[in-house]
Amino acid sequence: MPLRITVSMTPTPPAPPTAITPPTLYTFRRCPYAIRARLAMAVSGVVAVTHEVSLRDKPAAMLACSPKGTVPVLVLNDGTVIDESLDIMCWALRQHDPAYWLEGNATLSDEVRALIGENDSTFKHALDRYKYAGRYPEHPKQIYRQQGEVFLAKLNERLNRHSGLCGARINIADMAIFPFVRQFSEVDRMWFEQSQYAALRNWLHTQVESPLFFQVMKKTSSD
Repeated sequence: MPLRITVSMTPTPPAPPTAITPPTLYTFRRCPYAIRARLAMAVSGVVAVTHEVSLRDKPAAMLACSPKGTVPVLVLNDGTVIDESLDIMCWALRQHDPAYWLEGNATLSDEVRALIGENDSTFKHALDRYKYAGRYPEHPKQIYRQQGEVFLAKLNERLNRHSGLCGARINIADMAIFPFVRQFSEVDRMWFEQSQYAALRNWLHTQVESPLFFQVMKKTSSD
């Protein structure tokens, strides 16, 4: 009698999906560089394990990844380290850009890059001296404010022409720059609210009153 072999037709259940380790973001709540990185991460929907850093006691794990010791630092699940805020913004938006901050472009336009570059160099230089004028006694505080106003006037002139810094739409330039303008405005809020930069002021108010900004500025237990 021939041997009969019974083959089960019950399908083998699929293997459970492998859990993907989320990236790790080292940040500091009030730092404008970290704020702009968190804005892009939040709008893109990319979930990260966030560590609020004490600037007086920086975690060894962060320093091992990025010895320069500044925030933000993003560590991807493959070990890739991104420790420049604008690069973190671009990485997040390339994953998903529902607000069209990159405007469908793979790289930043020359206009956007130049404007952010001016913010991060000459304006940030003036901002630091205006905010911490006591550390820089070479000039009175008002001189540092006037140096920063050169950039404020340029932004205000752009915003008199259109809703965003680089056109009708808010894009990555607006989101990368407004945390620094916010910090500048808070040095002397009364002066800023009475200044000649009405278009800039309205633009800034729109950003800081947005749900997205409230989301990324929530305090943690370590604040």
